[in-house]
Amino acid sequence: MSNSLNETLTEVSADSGMLAARHYYSGFEKAHDTYNAISAASDGRIYYVLSSDQHDTGGQMYVYDPATDQTKFLGDLTDICGERHLQAISQGKSHVRFYERNGKLYFSTHVGFYELIDGMDRLPVNPPAGYQLYPGGHFLSYDLQTGTFEDLALVPNGEGMVSMTMDRDRGHLYGISWPRGNFIHFDVDNRTLKDLGRVSGNGEAGTPGDDFRSLCRSLFVDPESGSVFFSTAEGDIFTYNPDSAILEKLPDVDLRLDYFGKYDFTRPGSMCYNWRKIFWHPVEEVAYGVHGNSGYLFRFDPRKQNIEIVERITSLPSRKSGMFDQFSYGYLGFQLGPDQDTIYYLTGGPIYINGKRLKGEDQIAKGAAKGLENLHLVTFRLSDHKYTDHGPVFYENGERPTYVNSIAVGSDGHIYFLARFNHEGKIIQDLVKISNPFN
Repeated sequence: MSNSLNETLTEVSADSGMLAARHYYSGFEKAHDTYNAISAASDGRIYYVLSSDQHDTGGQMYVYDPATDQTKFLGDLTDICGERHLQAISQGKSHVRFYERNGKLYFSTHVGFYELIDGMDRLPVNPPAGYQLYPGGHFLSYDLQTGTFEDLALVPNGEGMVSMTMDRDRGHLYGISWPRGNFIHFDVDNRTLKDLGRVSGNGEAGTPGDDFRSLCRSLFVDPESGSVFFSTAEGDIFTYNPDSAILEKLPDVDLRLDYFGKYDFTRPGSMCYNWRKIFWHPVEEVAYGVHGNSGYLFRFDPRKQNIEIVERITSLPSRKSGMFDQFSYGYLGFQLGPDQDTIYYLTGGPIYINGKRLKGEDQIAKGAAKGLENLHLVTFRLSDHKYTDHGPVFYENGERPTYVNSIAVGSDGHIYFLARFNHEGKIIQDLVKISNPFN
């Protein structure tokens, strides 16, 4: 097709034209926007965290059981971290997926309450009356058999964890702290933590136009070497191996590609040259990632230090419009399916009124939606490059799911994510389910 980057691409538009979604109320009336924090576990259940933007209310962890179609409360993040007595700013979020190893889920916590400083959401420096400053995020585990939590380590410098991954074979957790962007390494078995310092300028604590840098939200591990990889706003790719214990920039590859666009990486409002989400493909032994603003799927071979553009996997209306989508950072709802062949991507799609594209704001100073858009489910089959836009997603009452930056694909092919909806007159964010689109 004329708009294809690859001659083997097969483009399909869903016959139904739309997908129906069901939302659940887990019981948390203060639930705020959640990023990444949902995963399917080996017990067949879906684990997720609902965020809080309140200084005195922690994020809440839940589990959904497809067999009973019920949700269950598991714990408050502040309580799990043992900090209720501190009277400190709460553990408001988990900003990462769950990683399963030896019957336990591993994850980390993040701050959810911010202070508006110079027009930007910042880590609070003036806590509410009677409260202490945020004590820092935690690495945590949850035992699937016993239902018990364990507090593993405190993130240094009073910062939260904005991204994390795990080397399951070796038991290492890696991540980037927020807002300054320090690279953190925690060895689960030996209970040792290392802070390798800042990865990009002064991170999101920096001054726009100077040392501000958007921080990478997704890391991956090459299981053969045990090396972890992440990107920077400047477009560089860094690696770290626990044997050498140093951060190294890859010399022969970067993300400063014309197809991704041009960015001033000292300015907020986009992820710049960072990849938005990336995962390791265990069969092909390469990584597949998506660049957030442009929506291009790429294939990254860290061993050969090579990147190849595969296809633009935005929604079909976005592909035809040629425009970036409305969410300024791009979308985190990007995952390899259980068949190890199909990529699932929850992305945006423009809304047209009387034939005209609904336009949002030209520029915003943080990761947010510039305007209203549809949510689309796109799948891309790697074996034959079959692209399918399954159409826009709507709730049963006709309303649109918004602020979607998460995804989990169950073993039965059902798709789960966290999205905004109206519950008893108030907008909250909670669990949403789409039935297997291939049935």
